[in-house]
Amino acid sequence: MMMTSASLSMWLSNTATTAMMLPIANAILESLFGDLETLKENCKVQDDPEGEWKLGWDRRSAEEIRKEAEYQLKVWKGFLICIPYAASIGGTATLTGTAPNLILVGQLKSYFPECDLINFGSWFVFAFPLMIIFLFVAWIWISFLYGGLNTRLCINKQDDRAAAEAKARAVIDEDYKKLGPINFAEGSISFFFILFAILLFTRDPKFVTGWSVLFNKGYVSDAVTGVIIISILFFFPSERPSLSWWFNPRASNTPYVPLLSWKRVQECVPWNIILLLGGGFAMAKGCEESGLAAWIGGHLQPLAQVPPAVAVILITAFIACFTEFASNTATIIIFLPVIAELAIRVKVHPLYFMIPATVGCSYAFMLPVSTPPNSIAFASGHLMVKDMVTVYYVAHTHTHIHTHTHTVFIMWI
Repeated sequence: MMMTSASLSMWLSNTATTAMMLPIANAILESLFGDLETLKENCKVQDDPEGEWKLGWDRRSAEEIRKEAEYQLKVWKGFLICIPYAASIGGTATLTGTAPNLILVGQLKSYFPECDLINFGSWFVFAFPLMIIFLFVAWIWISFLYGGLNTRLCINKQDDRAAAEAKARAVIDEDYKKLGPINFAEGSISFFFILFAILLFTRDPKFVTGWSVLFNKGYVSDAVTGVIIISILFFFPSERPSLSWWFNPRASNTPYVPLLSWKRVQECVPWNIILLLGGGFAMAKGCEESGLAAWIGGHLQPLAQVPPAVAVILITAFIACFTEFASNTATIIIFLPVIAELAIRVKVHPLYFMIPATVGCSYAFMLPVSTPPNSIAFASGHLMVKDMVTVYYVAHTHTHIHTHTHTVFIMWI
């Protein structure tokens, strides 16, 4: 579930990924453990005569039923937590996966117009290994806390648990068969998606020559690739056209309906995010032109007295703590101009400060209000704040260390 959520979140929004994956997880868990409300009632079973009478149909004692129910409830919570966490982690692997990454690129172009080090391909090479490491650490930690590790790595499975897993597998297979074969529209979208990804990765990957060298420098950007693919979707048919119509205009043909319509775009595109990003770039430019960023950077001059590695950890920790109570987008919009000015003043490569701050901002998901995926999981009513905080504490400590180490390595190269 975590691998699927992270993979989807690389291309979809974290919120959409979580909203799509949580119902699937709940359906699997219900097939494994039964109804959640019944599970909660079994957790309250006491070892008394009345409890034994109510559970007389079960050969197990009330204590055994209560312990098994508590274990299953812990696993259920682990599933509810792992999906939004995996969605937040997976979004950092691509520039389009999360808003702070896009803001970083936009503000880099504003402050340093000649800097073309970061594009879709180069960012993926940097961030994908980080994402894999953090996803693995999160899986180990959540499994340790919520019992999933025991379930998956035990040698001798109980018969009832094996039967439950077989039932869950049957439910997944049945739902998969209901989808039917891939139709023409789905196949077309898959083709254009793969083409889009290939064009993004190969435009200018930095370690090899990309296809952008065929054009004048600065003429082609990642945005051009996206606009071209989307434009094709507006006139590419969603139904397979009849070949006989090309030879005989009077022959019957399927009605022409494009893969994408402007009405659909108006309904589904998150215009508020686009306006928020644009407003953020305008605010960053205003901070630069008015001198506010330079003034704040001057007051942070004491950071120049500490080693750059320590400064990175301090900046990342501060950003991560701040964004626990504020939007990731708003936080990075406010602080990136200040961090860029600070880097200039202390004569450190700006990316050495800006990249850890951006990644650290995306990895701040301790509270339900920290990110929309957390809010969706918390709205289910089966999680408490302490459940998220417990998982987050150790995982986020590793985030600061690994992000800094990885950034140092990339900057050294």
